[in-house]
Amino acid sequence: MALHSETGGIHLSISKELLSEMYRKMLRIRKFEKTASVFFAEGKIPGFVHLYIGEEAIAVGTCANLRDDDFITSTHRGHGHIVAKGGNLKYMMAELFGKETGYCKGKGGSMHIADAELGILGANGIVGAGHLIATGSAWSAQYRGTDQVSVCFFGDASTNQSTFHEAMNLASLWKLPVIFVCENNLYGISVSQARHQNIKDISQRAVGYGMPALSADGNDVLTVYEKVGQAVSRARAGEGPTLLEFKTYRQHGHFEGDSGAYRPKEEVEAWLQKDPLPRFESHLLESSILTEEELEAVRREVDEEIREALEFADASPYPAPESSVQDIYSDLIEEARIR
Repeated sequence: MALHSETGGIHLSISKELLSEMYRKMLRIRKFEKTASVFFAEGKIPGFVHLYIGEEAIAVGTCANLRDDDFITSTHRGHGHIVAKGGNLKYMMAELFGKETGYCKGKGGSMHIADAELGILGANGIVGAGHLIATGSAWSAQYRGTDQVSVCFFGDASTNQSTFHEAMNLASLWKLPVIFVCENNLYGISVSQARHQNIKDISQRAVGYGMPALSADGNDVLTVYEKVGQAVSRARAGEGPTLLEFKTYRQHGHFEGDSGAYRPKEEVEAWLQKDPLPRFESHLLESSILTEEELEAVRREVDEEIREALEFADASPYPAPESSVQDIYSDLIEEARIR
Protein backbone atom coordinates (compact mmCIF):
# COMPACT_ATOMS: atom_id res chain seq x y z
CA MET A 1 0.00 0.00 0.00
CA ALA A 2 1.26 3.53 -0.75
CA LEU A 3 1.28 5.84 2.25
CA HIS A 4 1.78 9.59 2.41
CA SER A 5 3.65 11.39 5.16
CA GLU A 6 2.41 14.66 6.62
CA THR A 7 5.32 16.36 4.88
CA GLY A 8 3.96 15.32 1.50
CA GLY A 9 6.33 12.51 0.56
CA ILE A 10 5.04 9.38 -1.17
CA HIS A 11 6.19 6.15 0.43
CA LEU A 12 6.78 2.80 -1.12
CA SER A 13 4.57 -0.14 -0.29
CA ILE A 14 4.76 -1.02 3.40
CA SER A 15 3.03 -4.08 4.80
CA LYS A 16 0.47 -3.87 7.57
CA GLU A 17 2.71 -6.15 9.63
CA LEU A 18 5.66 -3.75 9.40
CA LEU A 19 3.53 -0.69 10.14
CA SER A 20 2.03 -2.44 13.15
CA GLU A 21 5.50 -3.40 14.38
CA MET A 22 6.73 0.16 13.95
CA TYR A 23 3.83 1.40 16.06
CA ARG A 24 4.51 -1.27 18.67
CA LYS A 25 8.14 -0.26 18.95
CA MET A 26 7.36 3.45 19.20
CA LEU A 27 4.87 2.71 21.96
CA ARG A 28 7.31 0.33 23.63
CA ILE A 29 9.94 3.07 23.77
CA ARG A 30 7.46 5.66 25.08
CA LYS A 31 6.15 3.41 27.85
CA PHE A 32 9.62 2.15 28.78
CA GLU A 33 10.84 5.72 29.15
CA LYS A 34 7.78 6.87 31.10
CA THR A 35 8.35 3.97 33.48
CA ALA A 36 12.05 4.81 33.83
CA SER A 37 11.12 8.39 34.68
CA VAL A 38 8.86 7.26 37.51
CA PHE A 39 11.33 4.83 39.06
CA PHE A 40 14.23 7.26 38.73
CA ALA A 41 12.18 9.80 40.69
CA GLU A 42 11.58 7.14 43.36
CA GLY A 43 15.32 6.56 43.68
CA LYS A 44 15.32 3.02 42.29
CA ILE A 45 17.44 3.85 39.23
CA PRO A 46 20.94 5.13 40.07
CA GLY A 47 23.05 7.61 38.13
CA PHE A 48 21.82 9.83 35.33
CA VAL A 49 18.91 9.04 33.02
CA HIS A 50 18.42 10.74 29.64
CA LEU A 51 15.03 9.95 28.15
CA TYR A 52 14.12 9.55 24.47
CA ILE A 53 10.49 10.68 24.80
CA GLY A 54 9.48 12.67 21.74
CA GLU A 55 12.16 11.27 19.42
CA GLU A 56 10.80 7.74 18.94
CA ALA A 57 10.09 8.11 15.22
CA ILE A 58 13.78 8.44 14.36
CA ALA A 59 14.98 5.26 16.05
CA VAL A 60 12.04 3.19 14.84
CA GLY A 61 11.96 4.54 11.28
CA THR A 62 15.70 3.99 11.00
CA CYS A 63 15.96 0.52 12.50
CA ALA A 64 12.98 -0.73 10.46
CA ASN A 65 15.42 -0.68 7.52
CA LEU A 66 18.10 -2.72 9.28
CA ARG A 67 18.88 -6.41 9.70
CA ASP A 68 20.06 -8.03 12.91
CA ASP A 69 23.60 -8.20 11.57
CA ASP A 70 23.73 -4.48 10.77
CA PHE A 71 25.43 -2.23 13.31
CA ILE A 72 24.30 0.79 15.28
CA THR A 73 26.08 3.09 17.68
CA SER A 74 24.15 5.08 20.24
CA THR A 75 24.44 7.95 22.70
CA HIS A 76 23.74 8.82 26.33
CA ARG A 77 20.08 9.09 25.19
CA GLY A 78 20.13 5.55 23.86
CA HIS A 79 17.18 3.56 25.22
CA GLY A 80 15.09 4.20 22.11
CA HIS A 81 17.83 3.00 19.77
CA ILE A 82 18.26 -0.22 21.73
CA VAL A 83 14.53 -0.98 21.79
CA ALA A 84 14.13 -0.15 18.09
CA LYS A 85 16.96 -2.53 17.15
CA GLY A 86 15.25 -5.35 19.05
CA GLY A 87 16.73 -5.07 22.52
CA ASN A 88 15.30 -7.17 25.37
CA LEU A 89 13.22 -4.99 27.73
CA LYS A 90 13.95 -7.21 30.73
CA TYR A 91 17.70 -6.95 30.32
CA MET A 92 17.42 -3.21 29.67
CA MET A 93 15.32 -2.55 32.75
CA ALA A 94 17.61 -4.67 34.90
CA GLU A 95 20.60 -2.70 33.64
CA LEU A 96 18.94 0.59 34.55
CA PHE A 97 18.25 -0.80 38.02
CA GLY A 98 21.90 -1.82 38.36
CA LYS A 99 21.11 -5.54 38.57
CA GLU A 100 23.46 -8.36 37.51
CA THR A 101 20.90 -9.74 35.03
CA GLY A 102 21.17 -6.54 33.00
CA TYR A 103 22.77 -6.29 29.57
CA CYS A 104 26.08 -5.22 31.12
CA LYS A 105 25.64 -7.04 34.44
CA GLY A 106 24.46 -3.84 36.11
CA LYS A 107 27.83 -2.13 35.60
CA GLY A 108 26.94 0.11 32.67
CA GLY A 109 23.65 1.61 33.69
CA SER A 110 21.44 3.85 31.60
CA MET A 111 24.16 5.26 29.33
CA HIS A 112 26.14 2.12 28.47
CA ILE A 113 23.87 -0.61 27.13
CA ALA A 114 25.17 -2.92 24.39
CA ASP A 115 24.22 -6.17 22.66
CA ALA A 116 26.77 -7.37 20.12
CA GLU A 117 24.48 -10.18 18.94
CA LEU A 118 22.03 -7.55 17.68
CA GLY A 119 24.74 -5.33 16.25
CA ILE A 120 24.26 -2.80 19.05
CA LEU A 121 27.82 -1.60 19.61
CA GLY A 122 26.90 0.34 22.67
CA ALA A 123 25.32 3.49 23.96
CA ASN A 124 28.02 5.87 25.07
CA GLY A 125 28.35 8.61 27.66
CA ILE A 126 31.19 10.22 25.70
CA VAL A 127 29.76 12.81 23.32
CA GLY A 128 30.74 11.97 19.75
CA ALA A 129 32.30 8.60 20.49
CA GLY A 130 29.87 6.75 18.25
CA HIS A 131 31.03 8.56 15.09
CA LEU A 132 34.31 6.69 14.98
CA ILE A 133 32.94 3.38 16.25
CA ALA A 134 30.32 3.34 13.50
CA THR A 135 32.91 4.27 10.90
CA GLY A 136 35.18 1.48 12.10
CA SER A 137 32.40 -1.12 12.01
CA ALA A 138 31.49 0.05 8.50
CA TRP A 139 35.09 -0.42 7.44
CA SER A 140 35.04 -3.94 8.90
CA ALA A 141 32.01 -4.78 6.74
CA GLN A 142 33.74 -3.41 3.66
CA TYR A 143 36.94 -5.29 4.48
CA ARG A 144 35.07 -8.56 5.01
CA GLY A 145 33.11 -8.10 1.78
CA THR A 146 29.64 -8.18 3.37
CA ASP A 147 26.70 -5.91 2.61
CA GLN A 148 26.23 -4.93 6.26
CA VAL A 149 25.73 -1.27 7.09
CA SER A 150 26.39 0.82 10.16
CA VAL A 151 24.13 3.53 11.52
CA CYS A 152 25.50 6.21 13.79
CA PHE A 153 22.93 8.01 15.96
CA PHE A 154 24.09 11.33 17.41
CA GLY A 155 22.86 14.74 18.53
CA ASP A 156 23.27 18.18 17.03
CA ALA A 157 25.91 19.42 19.45
CA SER A 158 28.17 16.42 18.82
CA THR A 159 28.72 17.69 15.27
CA ASN A 160 31.01 20.29 16.84
CA GLN A 161 33.31 17.51 18.00
CA SER A 162 36.40 16.58 16.01
CA THR A 163 35.26 12.95 15.93
CA PHE A 164 32.33 13.93 13.71
CA HIS A 165 34.55 15.57 11.13
CA GLU A 166 37.18 12.82 11.23
CA ALA A 167 34.52 10.16 10.72
CA MET A 168 32.76 12.06 7.91
CA ASN A 169 36.04 12.61 6.08
CA LEU A 170 37.23 9.01 6.25
CA ALA A 171 33.81 7.52 5.50
CA SER A 172 33.49 9.67 2.40
CA LEU A 173 37.05 9.06 1.24
CA TRP A 174 36.76 5.27 1.52
CA LYS A 175 33.06 5.08 0.53
CA LEU A 176 32.19 3.26 3.72
CA PRO A 177 28.68 1.79 4.26
CA VAL A 178 27.71 4.09 7.13
CA ILE A 179 24.64 6.27 7.62
CA PHE A 180 25.11 9.24 9.93
CA VAL A 181 21.75 9.96 11.59
CA CYS A 182 21.68 13.31 13.38
CA GLU A 183 18.84 13.61 15.87
CA ASN A 184 18.64 17.38 16.02
CA ASN A 185 16.53 18.14 19.09
CA LEU A 186 17.67 21.77 18.89
CA TYR A 187 19.65 21.82 22.14
CA GLY A 188 23.08 20.75 23.31
CA ILE A 189 22.16 20.28 26.98
CA SER A 190 20.80 23.79 27.67
CA VAL A 191 22.40 25.58 24.71
CA SER A 192 20.22 26.11 21.65
CA GLN A 193 21.61 25.24 18.24
CA ALA A 194 21.56 28.91 17.25
CA ARG A 195 24.03 29.63 20.08
CA HIS A 196 26.54 26.91 19.20
CA GLN A 197 26.38 26.75 15.38
CA ASN A 198 26.16 29.37 12.66
CA ILE A 199 24.15 27.16 10.30
CA LYS A 200 20.46 26.35 10.16
CA ASP A 201 20.74 22.80 8.87
CA ILE A 202 23.42 20.39 10.06
CA SER A 203 23.10 18.58 6.74
CA GLN A 204 25.06 21.52 5.26
CA ARG A 205 28.18 20.13 6.88
CA ALA A 206 28.24 17.22 4.44
CA VAL A 207 29.14 19.54 1.58
CA GLY A 208 32.73 19.79 2.76
CA TYR A 209 33.09 16.03 2.53
CA GLY A 210 31.41 15.45 -0.83
CA MET A 211 28.69 13.42 0.88
CA PRO A 212 24.97 13.36 0.04
CA ALA A 213 22.80 14.73 2.82
CA LEU A 214 19.35 16.02 3.64
CA SER A 215 17.26 17.47 6.46
CA ALA A 216 13.77 16.14 7.18
CA ASP A 217 10.98 15.92 9.74
CA GLY A 218 12.16 13.57 12.47
CA ASN A 219 8.71 13.33 14.04
CA ASP A 220 7.20 11.62 10.99
CA VAL A 221 8.18 7.96 11.21
CA LEU A 222 7.24 7.29 7.59
CA THR A 223 9.50 10.07 6.31
CA VAL A 224 12.34 8.72 8.45
CA TYR A 225 11.73 5.20 7.16
CA GLU A 226 11.80 6.36 3.55
CA LYS A 227 14.91 8.57 3.78
CA VAL A 228 16.92 6.04 5.76
CA GLY A 229 15.86 3.28 3.38
CA GLN A 230 17.34 5.21 0.48
CA ALA A 231 20.60 5.76 2.36
CA VAL A 232 20.80 2.09 3.38
CA SER A 233 20.31 1.02 -0.23
CA ARG A 234 23.16 3.29 -1.31
CA ALA A 235 25.42 1.92 1.40
CA ARG A 236 24.67 -1.74 0.63
CA ALA A 237 25.39 -1.07 -3.06
CA GLY A 238 28.85 0.25 -2.23
CA GLU A 239 27.98 3.89 -2.98
CA GLY A 240 29.20 5.20 0.35
CA PRO A 241 27.87 7.17 3.34
CA THR A 242 24.99 9.60 3.80
CA LEU A 243 24.31 12.29 6.40
CA LEU A 244 20.66 12.50 7.46
CA GLU A 245 19.49 15.26 9.78
CA PHE A 246 16.11 14.72 11.41
CA LYS A 247 14.57 17.67 13.25
CA THR A 248 12.89 16.58 16.49
CA TYR A 249 12.37 17.61 20.13
CA ARG A 250 12.90 15.92 23.47
CA GLN A 251 9.85 16.33 25.66
CA HIS A 252 11.75 16.01 28.94
CA GLY A 253 14.82 17.90 30.10
CA HIS A 254 18.31 16.97 28.99
CA PHE A 255 18.38 14.57 31.94
CA GLU A 256 15.80 13.63 34.53
CA GLY A 257 15.84 16.41 37.10
CA ASP A 258 16.55 19.09 34.50
CA SER A 259 13.64 21.56 34.61
CA GLY A 260 14.17 22.69 31.02
CA ALA A 261 13.60 26.30 32.10
CA TYR A 262 15.89 27.48 29.29
CA ARG A 263 13.28 26.49 26.68
CA PRO A 264 10.44 28.92 25.90
CA LYS A 265 7.02 27.59 26.89
CA GLU A 266 5.61 28.48 23.46
CA GLU A 267 8.31 26.37 21.80
CA VAL A 268 7.61 23.39 24.04
CA GLU A 269 3.88 23.58 23.41
CA ALA A 270 4.36 23.88 19.65
CA TRP A 271 6.51 20.74 19.55
CA LEU A 272 4.12 18.79 21.77
CA GLN A 273 1.57 19.29 19.00
CA LYS A 274 3.97 17.42 16.71
CA ASP A 275 4.32 14.42 19.03
CA PRO A 276 5.34 11.51 16.76
CA LEU A 277 3.25 8.86 18.51
CA PRO A 278 -0.25 10.35 18.11
CA ARG A 279 0.73 11.50 14.61
CA PHE A 280 1.47 7.93 13.61
CA GLU A 281 -1.67 6.67 15.33
CA SER A 282 -3.67 9.13 13.21
CA HIS A 283 -1.94 7.86 10.05
CA LEU A 284 -2.82 4.27 10.86
CA LEU A 285 -6.44 5.06 11.65
CA GLU A 286 -7.08 7.48 8.79
CA SER A 287 -5.45 5.11 6.28
CA SER A 288 -7.54 2.19 7.64
CA ILE A 289 -4.36 0.23 8.40
CA LEU A 290 -5.30 -0.47 12.01
CA THR A 291 -8.51 0.02 13.93
CA GLU A 292 -8.80 1.64 17.34
CA GLU A 293 -9.43 -1.84 18.77
CA GLU A 294 -6.18 -3.10 17.23
CA LEU A 295 -4.25 -0.12 18.58
CA GLU A 296 -5.70 -0.71 22.03
CA ALA A 297 -4.68 -4.37 21.86
CA VAL A 298 -1.10 -3.33 21.13
CA ARG A 299 -1.20 -0.90 24.08
CA ARG A 300 -2.30 -3.67 26.43
CA GLU A 301 0.40 -6.02 25.16
CA VAL A 302 3.12 -3.39 25.60
CA ASP A 303 1.86 -2.59 29.11
CA GLU A 304 2.28 -6.28 29.93
CA GLU A 305 5.81 -6.30 28.50
CA ILE A 306 6.75 -3.35 30.71
CA ARG A 307 5.20 -4.99 33.76
CA GLU A 308 7.18 -8.17 33.15
CA ALA A 309 10.39 -6.20 32.66
CA LEU A 310 9.85 -4.40 35.97
CA GLU A 311 9.17 -7.65 37.80
CA PHE A 312 12.32 -9.15 36.30
CA ALA A 313 14.46 -6.18 37.29
CA ASP A 314 13.00 -5.96 40.79
CA ALA A 315 13.52 -9.67 41.48
CA SER A 316 17.08 -9.73 40.14
CA PRO A 317 20.07 -9.52 42.51
CA TYR A 318 22.63 -6.76 42.60
CA PRO A 319 26.15 -7.64 41.41
CA ALA A 320 28.39 -9.17 44.07
CA PRO A 321 31.06 -6.72 45.32
CA GLU A 322 33.87 -8.99 44.10
CA SER A 323 32.51 -8.75 40.55
CA SER A 324 33.69 -5.14 40.37
CA VAL A 325 37.11 -6.36 39.20
CA GLN A 326 35.67 -8.73 36.62
CA ASP A 327 34.96 -7.99 32.95
CA ILE A 328 37.69 -5.36 32.86
CA TYR A 329 39.85 -7.03 30.26
CA SER A 330 38.82 -9.14 27.28
CA ASP A 331 39.66 -12.84 27.47
CA LEU A 332 41.11 -12.49 23.97
CA ILE A 333 43.55 -9.87 25.21
CA GLU A 334 44.56 -12.04 28.15
CA GLU A 335 45.09 -15.04 25.87
CA ALA A 336 47.22 -12.96 23.55
CA ARG A 337 49.38 -11.85 26.44
CA ILE A 338 49.86 -15.42 27.56
CA ARG A 339 50.90 -16.51 24.06
